[in-house]
Amino acid sequence: MADLFLGKVLVKNNRDQDELDTEREIWERLQNRVILLFFARSRDSQCQEFAPLLKDFFVRLTDEFYVNRASQLALVYVSLDQSEEEQEKFLKDMPKRCLFVPFKDEEFRRNLEAQFAVSHVPVLVVLKPSGHVISFNAVDEVVRLGPPCFKNWQEVSEIIDRSFLLPEFTDDRAGRSMTDPIRRIKYKVESPDDKKKRKHCDDEEEGGGGGTELF
Repeated sequence: MADLFLGKVLVKNNRDQDELDTEREIWERLQNRVILLFFARSRDSQCQEFAPLLKDFFVRLTDEFYVNRASQLALVYVSLDQSEEEQEKFLKDMPKRCLFVPFKDEEFRRNLEAQFAVSHVPVLVVLKPSGHVISFNAVDEVVRLGPPCFKNWQEVSEIIDRSFLLPEFTDDRAGRSMTDPIRRIKYKVESPDDKKKRKHCDDEEEGGGGGTELF
């Protein structure tokens, strides 16, 4: 899926609107995730109605306030507005963790619009990490089912569950449980030297270490 955006620039919807303009940055944000492409116009009444529902949907799946571990989901906004001012106004109501295609890259925005046959708005295209389409428009699905519909997408998307990956292969280090260090100690693999030392201590205790029996 990240291949769709290679050579392009995506922007974070944060205060500084940081740009992701390298292959590595884009890959890290989009790899192994279900991707949502949201096509909308700020002046369209249906887009205005759906935007807060989409924001709530996305936040409930990715914000640690609602979930223990953020879902493997990315949201990319593709504006079909007539001006950058209209786009900026609409972005204020979008999740801070979403990405968007720069307004100045009109050619790429129009190419995406044509590639996914967008003839009306709002449109929410759901993609596998491979780029294959799960749904050409999941707006109704999100409205009807809410966050539970993500599980349906996850099952068919062939993404790797991050709970089975080592921390260094994920970007979710902040979401670790406070009991993680305890679990790592509990399940620590014992080395051969450690086993010998433990066996030696056990043999000494069993061989009459001079202890006094209480009973």
